[in-house]
Amino acid sequence: MSVKLGPNRYGKAETRLVHVVREGPVHRIKDVTVSTSLSGDMEAVHLTGDNACVLPTDTQKNTAYAFARKHGVGQIEEFAQLLARHFVSSQPSIHHARVQIEEYAWDRAGPHSFVRDGGEVRTCVVHHDRDGRGTVVSGLTDLVVLNTAGSEFHGYLVDEYTTLPPTRDRILATAVTARWRHTGGTRSYAESYEKLRAALLDAFAGTHSLSLQQTLYAMGERALSVCPEICEVRLVMPNKHHVAVDLSPFGLDNDNVVLQALDRPYGLIEGSVLRDDAPDAGFAWE
Repeated sequence: MSVKLGPNRYGKAETRLVHVVREGPVHRIKDVTVSTSLSGDMEAVHLTGDNACVLPTDTQKNTAYAFARKHGVGQIEEFAQLLARHFVSSQPSIHHARVQIEEYAWDRAGPHSFVRDGGEVRTCVVHHDRDGRGTVVSGLTDLVVLNTAGSEFHGYLVDEYTTLPPTRDRILATAVTARWRHTGGTRSYAESYEKLRAALLDAFAGTHSLSLQQTLYAMGERALSVCPEICEVRLVMPNKHHVAVDLSPFGLDNDNVVLQALDRPYGLIEGSVLRDDAPDAGFAWE
């Protein structure tokens, strides 16, 4: 039997890092999780155990901490780009770096006191290779939203196994995971994030939904319309079902007033919306 080494990468996953800015009595914090993955001349380590081309994962972790001290942690996309470019430029055996960062928000409760924000998590994935090519994908996870009206579901395929009744009035709830690809013309990742997040929420609230797919497309379309620096949006939206509880045994009616929130199973809707002239994604989504 003849075999060969296929695509591979290695790195340090989920390095927890909190950076405190202590400029005067009012402090600021950045709370992130950094994951790095490197690939390149790795045949020898896989085939013979020769580690000469391997930058240890512990070193990758230490680099994240050292860079936080040297450069600070501003926009997570920019910090990820610093790390990715460093790994590729400093080590001849490393041809490609992928850096993923998750950011957890904290609300201020005093000059140096904070309360963890219970909202969504901000994300980014940055790629950089030795040819100078790079991509930036920003995003968010667990943006939980719900409409108590303005959602229907009917006219779908029916076969011998269909028991779901059509409805003209249902709860529509989901936990949005969104990722968006930058074209390279982004001036401010923070501004872009806020604009796109607001566009997603506006479209969710303002779309009379006949299906979650329709809502997904409307959200992606709105995001692209307000953010010219974005060329593609990918959305994952689980349908968090809410079912009216049967209160008739107690002599009570229930017109979608008392509902049971079901956690599983759930419908899972995924899709992407992109501009007609969007450039090739290359390795952006890997």
